[in-house]
Formats: sequence, C-alpha cells, structure tokens
Amino acid sequence: MDVIDEYSGHTDPGGAAIRRDLDALTISKVSVGPMDNNAYLLVCKATNEALLIDAANEPDRIADLVGADDARPELRHLITTHRHHDHWQALGAVAGMFQTRQIAHPLDAPELPIPMDVLVENGDTVRFGEIELEVIHLRGHTPGSIALLYRGADRSHLFTGDSLFPGGPGRTTSPEEFTSLIGDLESRVFGELPDETWVYPGHGDDTTLGTERPSLPEWKARGW
Repeated sequence: MDVIDEYSGHTDPGGAAIRRDLDALTISKVSVGPMDNNAYLLVCKATNEALLIDAANEPDRIADLVGADDARPELRHLITTHRHHDHWQALGAVAGMFQTRQIAHPLDAPELPIPMDVLVENGDTVRFGEIELEVIHLRGHTPGSIALLYRGADRSHLFTGDSLFPGGPGRTTSPEEFTSLIGDLESRVFGELPDETWVYPGHGDDTTLGTERPSLPEWKARGW
C-alpha cells in the first residue's frame, strides 16, 4: 500500500493511506470498504507497538498498512468505537492475523462478532507502548459509542467514530438519543477540549473542534 507522508485529513476509498508524524507517535489513516470507513493505525515511536482503531473492512489492506518487513510495528490492540457492522467487518480477520487484544465499551461489546478482552468506560485509559489514549463515552449514536483522545505536545487528537463529523453529530434515531449525544458532545468534548483539537471521524475527512464549535447552536436547533 502506498502511504503518503503529507497528512491532509483526506483519503479516498481504495487509495493511498496518509501518515501524520508526531513527536511520540505516528497516525496513519486509510479508507476501507464500500462505506468509506476510516481505519487508524497508531504507532508508538519509542517502542514500535501499535494500536488500530476500527478494523472496519478489507483486512488485507489493513495488514498491508501495518507492513510485512522486519521493521513493521507490533500491532497488539484493536479498539472498536461502536457496534455498527460497517466498523467491524475486518475485526475477526485482523485479530486472527496479529493476535491482538480487543477493546470496546461494555454496552456495545455483546453486538461485536468476537469476544472483547478489555471493556472500557468513560475516563479509562488505553495504553500501548508509551502512549495513552483517554476513553470518552459519547452516548447516542449507539449506547456504547466511544471516542479516543490523545493529548499531544502540540495539540490534542480525538478519534470520534460516528459520534462527530464535519458538519455535526452522528446519526441518531430518536429525540432522546440526539439529546444524549449532543449533551455529551457539549460537556465531554467541546466543554473540555480546545479549538485546536484535531478530529478524526469514522468516515470522510478530518476537522477540528474550532471549525465545528460555532455550529453547536445550529445543531441543537436542527435536532435529530
């Protein structure tokens, strides 16, 4: 797989991956499957240990992203952001290939195709190598949807699954779910993190909290 080392936040289905080089880790993004799902490979630069967020589809392409030579990172952790089927089509295959430990929220874990090894709640941390990700439970798109936060030296990096996109929150199916999700986004994301926070969604292009923050009143008025 081609990997472009100029990170734009945009990938094309079936196209090259893009890689962002931070002080302590690299973040590689690739679009997989017919629904333009994003899979994110995070690699600790100090230890070469890796974590994958959403083994959504095309396990062979995800394996290509990890690599095949002696210098490839050691993929040991798979986090699934939520239960919807388009985010776990490759979960069993990738877990089998790399003998990973599987991580999800307990409210969504029973709907996933293989057992989870670790269940995480709001405020927990997931560690790989010398990197820590903070778990943020965002209730609404599904009961157990989670986001993962990395607090970098220059800015924070937030992987939101289908809970936040450029242009608004993820899909909900009732007013109660919408109220829950927008409330969690306001209090746990926009209320806690600065505008510079980079947002990596489950589909499509990246954004920042600063880009999206002015639209919060419009989203609330629009409703579900």
